[in-house]
Amino acid sequence: MASMRQDSHTDPMENIPAILKVDSGGQPVSWIHWHTAVTLYARDRVRWEAGAERFLIRGGVSALTGLRSQVEIGSIIAVADRSKCHARGVPLLTNRTLFQRDHNLCLYCGRQFPAHLLTRDHVVPASRGGASAWENCVTACRQCNQHKDDRTPEEASMRLLAVPYTPNLAEYLILSNRRILADQMEFLLAHAGRRRERH
Repeated sequence: MASMRQDSHTDPMENIPAILKVDSGGQPVSWIHWHTAVTLYARDRVRWEAGAERFLIRGGVSALTGLRSQVEIGSIIAVADRSKCHARGVPLLTNRTLFQRDHNLCLYCGRQFPAHLLTRDHVVPASRGGASAWENCVTACRQCNQHKDDRTPEEASMRLLAVPYTPNLAEYLILSNRRILADQMEFLLAHAGRRRERH
C-alpha cells in the first residue's frame, strides 16, 4: 500500500524531497521540485505515476468556495511529452558526482576518504592535453595525487584500480541527489544497467 506523507505545520512542505520526472516511455529525465510537479499536475501533463510514496500539497483558500486547495503528487511522475534528455549528451562532471561514482575511494591506493580529503585526478594530465571528462578523471586522495604529479599512471608506476567511465542518465541521477527515496532508487537502479567491473 502506498504511503502518504503530509506537509508539516511547523515546516510547511520543506521536507518534501525531489520528485523524479520520467518521460512517457518510462526513461528517467531529471529531479524536479515539488512546485514544478504541482504545475505539471495542474496542466494535466502527468500521464502516470510509479512508486509507493505520495505527498499531499496544500495551497491557499479559494475566495469562491472557501475551501483550501490541495493536490496529491507521486514521487515518480511521467510527463505527457517524449523527453529530449537522450540527446542532451554527457552528464555534467563535478567533484561531488565523481567522488560518488568512485564511492569515495582513491582509485590508486584503494582507501576510502571523506570528500574533503579527496581530489580529482586527470589520468592523462591536463597539462599534457588530458580532457576534464568522465573517462579521464578519477578520484584520488591528496597523497596519491601529489605522488602521481604530472605523469600518467604508467609513468608513476601507479595502477588504476578501476576504469573511469561516463555514468548513464539513471546513474547520474542517483549520484546527483542526496535524498533519494527507496522507490525512486529502485526505479533508477532498474535503468542503470549492470555495474562496471573492476580489474
